[in-house]
Amino acid sequence: MVHVSHRFEELSAHVELLDGVEVGPGDSVLVHGARIDVPFGEVRVERRRATVVHAGWLERAWTRLTGDLDCLSLLEIELNEGNAS
Repeated sequence: MVHVSHRFEELSAHVELLDGVEVGPGDSVLVHGARIDVPFGEVRVERRRATVVHAGWLERAWTRLTGDLDCLSLLEIELNEGNAS
């Protein structure tokens, strides 16, 4: 199922895989069919076919490593030297 929201409160698109298919780091999902255009203020849910390509062990490990590093780059740590009296 593809959920597309084009509202003031939320602009999003999500894919829900059925039949218990799991997606892990490095995997990709290709949703088949025409582009879904949703007018402003509406939400649309459509049933679509999707192909899941699972990553190999090396790609999965690389994705985990770089994903962790990307998260660390979001942290901004500022060290200030205190006044010693």
